[in-house]
Formats: sequence, structure tokens, C-alpha cells
Amino acid sequence: MTQEANKKPLGRILLQQRAVTQPQLEQALLDARAKGVPLATNLIESGTVSEVAALKALSEQSGVPGIDLNQVCIKLSDLSILPREIAAKHKLLPVLVREDRILVAMAAPADKKVIDELEFVTGKRVFPYIALAGPLVRTIAAAYDMKEQGEPFYVGAKCPPEVLKRAGLGAAPAAASEAPPAPPAPRRVAPAAPSASPAAASVAPPPAPAQAPAPSAAPPARPAPERPRDDAEISFADLSDDPSPPAAASPARISSAGPPLVVDDAMRRAAAADELTDTDFGTADRDLSVVESLPTGTGKAPQGDQTTVLVVDDEPEIRKLLRRIFEERGYRVEEADRGLLALRMVKENPPDVMILDAMLPEVHGFDIARRMKGTQRYGHIPIIMISAVYRGWRFAEDLKSSYGVEAYIEKPFRVADVVAAVENALQARSIRGDQDRISAEAERLLAAGIAAYRAGDFDKAVRHLREGTAIDPLAYRLHFHLGLLYGKQGQLYDAIQELETALHINGKHFPALKNLAVLYQKAGFRNKAIETWERALGVAPDDPTRQSIKEHLLGLL
Repeated sequence: MTQEANKKPLGRILLQQRAVTQPQLEQALLDARAKGVPLATNLIESGTVSEVAALKALSEQSGVPGIDLNQVCIKLSDLSILPREIAAKHKLLPVLVREDRILVAMAAPADKKVIDELEFVTGKRVFPYIALAGPLVRTIAAAYDMKEQGEPFYVGAKCPPEVLKRAGLGAAPAAASEAPPAPPAPRRVAPAAPSASPAAASVAPPPAPAQAPAPSAAPPARPAPERPRDDAEISFADLSDDPSPPAAASPARISSAGPPLVVDDAMRRAAAADELTDTDFGTADRDLSVVESLPTGTGKAPQGDQTTVLVVDDEPEIRKLLRRIFEERGYRVEEADRGLLALRMVKENPPDVMILDAMLPEVHGFDIARRMKGTQRYGHIPIIMISAVYRGWRFAEDLKSSYGVEAYIEKPFRVADVVAAVENALQARSIRGDQDRISAEAERLLAAGIAAYRAGDFDKAVRHLREGTAIDPLAYRLHFHLGLLYGKQGQLYDAIQELETALHINGKHFPALKNLAVLYQKAGFRNKAIETWERALGVAPDDPTRQSIKEHLLGLL
């Protein structure tokens, strides 16, 4: 609610961006109130501003990139992750789905509850983009209709030919200039050839952002008064799995393989001015992986053969209940009330079994399970996941197969069920791995990755570092170096995820915070960039750096 209350009025932003004049804005406000429609919708329908100009203003207001749905290409099989009725109810549409993330067009990208729900049921990180409500509703209906008819792709009416080509689709006829006013029909295209790969659901033109004509949902209802020139640009975010390196002159660009994104002027300037740095690359101190700020008395090795149960839940009453129950049975019990603390405690002294709530502050339980399971260092730890029943979208039907947990128990639970699940998991658990050997192998892969990158072999460097994170997913320096490599190759979202993971382990490393802030700028996320710069300000190494960050923040604010 606070974030919504503090949003700058859209009309003021449009005036500052010179998209409208004061008389145009005053008339539009009157018309919008009379019609009962949003200001942006009225301005577009009257022909006063283009959809791109409106998205540019909405991007500044919401702090996330805008997405032009006229230019998207969506692989319709991706819509299977979200029921149609939920997409329509919440006005959100998956525009790109990857193994670990989803990019979603939303009318209300600040709706954290909806984002949290989507992350929970999919186990993927969600990146929200703001879209105009009217076109979004029409696109949701058209895309799901086409999916039900067996179509493979939804192609926006003004999707660029190069996007179709990179998506593995054949050329499509250009949209007719005399097409009916609204809405522009999506183009139906056939795959170019059986061998063409549709792996990239949305693909982009060459690196430099192109000046795009401003698409409009409808022609002017009346002659539009003279309006300021529309300087909004269409950019394309790096969302593909294409490993081809970018041009040397643009090491961390917003380009290749993504939907057309619109950002405001301040973000464009920041993205152009700031680049990633090599500070601490190859020399990051081992102490960065040392866990700090654990509660007093936690992280100590158990005495003798005492079994440790880590209870992770944000409800104090549940933690207190489970502590009493398991201590009475001779277990040693540690508690965590949030996700990051749980990860740090696991890293400092891995428990014998974990009772994990699915929905937690900072990092969800499903994400913790995903990071731990399947790894040599922590995969042997049994996880008993507990959660309230999800009635809104779908039940958490098969967490055992999705996240590898040993048991899933719904709240409210019977204590006997939790005790039985813990004891059964302990009896069946794997033998704890050789921790010293695992640590040595992770260090070897880190050194090999650094050496490969310095020798100019990016693919080999990434391969070594990814093997290292698979062995030890809580090794700070592996994620830090992998994030820098992805960032330098322009793989913005991969880089963001790796640096975020590193900072979950150690949140006070200035080079990681600075580079993460730059990455958020280049991806067009104003609010996340500001938040990360503010964190970096608190750990800046000297006064000149602090002053520079303050000036940078003023520019973004």
C-alpha cells in the first residue's frame, strides 16, 4: 500500500517526459473521469500519445520496464504454467519461460502477493513487467484461444521479422495499414522448417536499440492536437539461452532474444553510463563465504551423536511447539524465521533434518529446497516441507518430484505426522558426504573457471563454475564469479540470479552489490536498482565512492 501511495502521478510524468502538454493533460483527465477509464487508456484512445509513450511513463511510475505486446512472440506451450482463469483474473501473462525464471506482463507489477503465488507454484523466479491493461486483456484472451486451437505461437501484430527469424518462424506478411481499428489481430505464422528450433520464445534484433514506430491500439477518434515528439525507444532484454557472445563494444547490453521493453530516460542514461567492473574477480577473499550474523548459540556442532533438527518457519508459535516436541525426544533443535537465515545456518553447520515452511520472508522454502537437493554438499539432508493449503490457484500437488523433499505436510498439521515424517526421513537418509573433499573440488573448479576466462574461453569458464555451484550451491565466490561472467556476456538475467544468490550468502560485498545495481539498470528495473545502490552505499569503501553513489541515486530518483 505504501508503494502505491508514493507513486508519482502519471500525468506529471507525461508532462516531464514532454509526451503531452498541460492543456492536453487537463482535457484527458476530464475525459478519463467521465468515461471511467484510466488516464493512459484515454490518452491512447484519443490519439494524444502512443502506446510506447504511455508505457515509458508507466515504467517510470512503477519502477519496472514496460512491455509492448504488439511486438511479442510467445511460445504458447509456456502458458501451461498458468491457468487461463488466473491470467484473466489478475491480468498477467507469461511472455517467456525458462528453466529457472518467468517473465510476466502485468497490469499491476507491484502486486507482490500474486508474484509470490506464481513463484511458489512454479518454483521459478518471476520478473514482472508493466503492460497496458486494455492490450493485455485482449492479448491474454487471444493467446489462450490460440493455444486451445493448437497454435504453437502467438505473434504480435507488429512483431519484427528478425524476431520471427530468431524464434525459428517463417516470414509473415506485414500488418495491413488499413486494418480495422482495434484490436490488431495477432499474426499466424508457420514454422520455417522442421529443423528450426523454437527454443527462444521471444527474440530480438541486433544489439543497438532501434527507434520504433509507436504502435497504437486504435486510430485517433478526433484530429489529435499537435503533440511533442515521441522519443520513446524499444529495447530488447537478453532473455535467450543463446551462448553467442555480444559485440566487444557492448559487454553488458540490453539486446538479443527478448520481448520489446520500454524504459524511461533516467534508466536509459544509467544503463548506457554504467558497466560492470572486474573488482575482486579472481581474487575474492575466502572469508566472503564465512557466515556472519547468526543468532547467538546457533551454528555450533552438536555434542556427541545428538541429531540436529532445523525448524524454519516465520510463525513463532509453530517453532516453539516443534522445539518442545523434538527436544523432549532428545533432538537438538535450531530455529530460523526467514529464508536467508536458514541458508546461512545450513551452510555454517548442516542439520541432520530440516522442517521447512514453504512460504517464508526473503527466500521461499521451495527455493531453499531446490538449491539444496541434487547437490553433493547438501543433497543428503532430508527436508520435511510444511505449508498451509493453497486454494487460490492449485494445490502443491507433487513437491516430492518437483523439489525433492522427503515429505509434504499441510497446515494445520498433527504433531504425530511431523514426528513420523522426521523419523522416517532420518532412517532413510543418505550418508553425509565427505565435506573436505567436496570443498576442495569446489575450489578446484573455481580456479579452473577463472583460468579459463583469463585464457579467453568463456564457455569453458562457465562450465567449470556451474559444476562448482552444483557441488556446493552455497559457495559465495562461485556465484559471484559466475554472475560477473554472465554480466560481461550480456546475459543479464542469468547474471542477476547468480549475484542475488551470492548476496544471499554474504550481503556486504561491495563489488557484488555495485555490479548487481548496474545489471538491474540495464534490465530496466528502476526500483531494484535504487534498492541495490542503497545497499551498496552502506558498505562503500570510501567517501568519494559514497558521494558518487549518492549522486547516482539522485539521478535515478
